[in-house]
Amino acid sequence: MAKLPRQPDLPRLRALEPDLIELPARTELHRIYFRGGSHPTLWNALRYFGPTGDRFDHHEPDADGEARIQERGVSYCAVSAMTCIAEVFQGPPRLIQRHRNNPWLVTFELRTAVTLLDLTGKFPLRAGASMKLVSGPKTYAQNWSRGFYDVYTDLEGLYFPSSLTNGPTVVLNERAQDEVFPPTPSFHRALSDPVMLTPLRNAARELGYGLI
Repeated sequence: MAKLPRQPDLPRLRALEPDLIELPARTELHRIYFRGGSHPTLWNALRYFGPTGDRFDHHEPDADGEARIQERGVSYCAVSAMTCIAEVFQGPPRLIQRHRNNPWLVTFELRTAVTLLDLTGKFPLRAGASMKLVSGPKTYAQNWSRGFYDVYTDLEGLYFPSSLTNGPTVVLNERAQDEVFPPTPSFHRALSDPVMLTPLRNAARELGYGLI
């Protein structure tokens, strides 16, 4: 059975050559973000509050183990909009909610290349983990994300397969912030926009999700 230690062995990581992937400039990424709710944001802004319940948050909790605002930031994206929808609305229940917290879908092209740690191959195993990094306890994955961030100081994020669709997924960190987002996105719509209803119905059907 695949194992995922609670946290990485940092000396082992330091001795290990990382598997890297470079996404070139003009690579198209998709993101669903929320303009409402507890942590409203913009399409080109990172989230500096954490760690939350997201898998690869590398934020450091405060002395009481609670989330806080800090200099570490993240933005979760995917190579396909379908993977974004599957990940954001995985629930339970698996329900695409077009209005709650005002979700928007944005598509943008990277302004410059970004260098990411590639978790799609054998590197997790060599590092002492496994592919449970993308499906096991999220608090464990966050510990590993902090380890990767601290040891590999040039990394601008992680590249990993979605545990739901197996599609390529990206988490960018603040090392890429100043250069990654273009001045304007190529697509930008609220999920509540009537134009989005048919595409979202099709996505819900393909994923087996509900839609409201």
